[in-house]
Amino acid sequence: MNGNEFGRLFRLSTYGESHGPGMGCVVSGCPAGVQLDEETIQRELDRRKPGQSMITTSRGEPDEVTINSGLQNGYTTGTPVGMTIQNKDAKSGKYEPFVTAPRPSHGDYTYSAKFGTRNWGGGGRSSARETVNWVAAGAIAGAVLDQSTHDVQVKAHVNRIGDIEAPEVSFEEMVDHAEENEVRCAHPETAARMREAIDQYQQEGDSIGGAVEFEIRGVPRGLGAPRFDSVPARLGRAMMAIPATTAFEFGLGREAAAWRGHDRNENWTLAGREDAPENVAAAEGDPVPVGNDHGGLQGGITTGEPIYGEVTWHAPTSIPKEQRTVDWETGDEKTARVVGRHDPSLPPRAVPVVEAMLRVTVLDFMLLGGRIHPDRLDGRSGEYDTDYHPSSPRTDPDEAASSARPVDPDD
Repeated sequence: MNGNEFGRLFRLSTYGESHGPGMGCVVSGCPAGVQLDEETIQRELDRRKPGQSMITTSRGEPDEVTINSGLQNGYTTGTPVGMTIQNKDAKSGKYEPFVTAPRPSHGDYTYSAKFGTRNWGGGGRSSARETVNWVAAGAIAGAVLDQSTHDVQVKAHVNRIGDIEAPEVSFEEMVDHAEENEVRCAHPETAARMREAIDQYQQEGDSIGGAVEFEIRGVPRGLGAPRFDSVPARLGRAMMAIPATTAFEFGLGREAAAWRGHDRNENWTLAGREDAPENVAAAEGDPVPVGNDHGGLQGGITTGEPIYGEVTWHAPTSIPKEQRTVDWETGDEKTARVVGRHDPSLPPRAVPVVEAMLRVTVLDFMLLGGRIHPDRLDGRSGEYDTDYHPSSPRTDPDEAASSARPVDPDD
């Protein structure tokens, strides 16, 4: 199976199935000299892990990460960072009825048709459990960005569940309030309504879709390239790879279809003037657009203004409500009830996944654009004497199997 890698310089390769022994991720291209430990990664994994509340799957996975390579004395070495997360609570028995009778709207049939076989427990490789690897990689990307000279900030929140939509909130409100409730909506009153709606769908044996809004601040201008390596193209690839996503948009998004060119086009001014936008990564006197309906991206390249947009999910397809399927082995038509441990709505646990992939994508562009040195975070190419280089062990030369003794200059 191809398609298990993402990124150009900062690259993640992932493996694992939902009910297999474990999940794993290898991150290549992380610069040396980044302070990193398992706790940093675990904090992000804990935000994504199952069993957080009554509106998430009850699967009891601790999602404890083990770093197997790429670290020396708490710093990255520039070599691949390998991580594993063991599966502790897989229960495949409830999936046996669907081995040759595909669940409605899942990847069961398409996987079998493509490969002639599939790992059927929990959906195997098609399960959203695989995103645990992405969050681990995103935590590393976040550490690189946080310790760089750039002030890149990433935040997302649930802005829609079904037909319940939150009013517009500021970046600061997302930072302050998104983690205060189980829905991860930064508008508390709307969050309460969303929670009630999710509870109702869950009680009815059904599920509901929704959306996540995101914003990235501090991204320098000039990142990306036209066409296939444009920033929106790569962001779209990252967001649409998340299971069950149906749409990605930035700036005005679909609303842009109703705007005249004269209304959407934004005049230019100089940074520092009264009509200049706030939170733009530009020096005083630099040209900047007056507005940001373009979402921080023009011609596929970053403008230095905040990048913002929205990602949409359909309702989870694993539901206990009765549906119909056919068994290709027996030819029988069957009723299907997917009884198991599944999220009634995906956006609440998707927020850390979105943030992770935004960090991974932005860091990759910053490495490609030379804004962060791809070999080492301090950018001191050729300098070997660093704070994070290991010190020589002070082993007694007389006890060592091999040794390097000082040379007497008089000899």
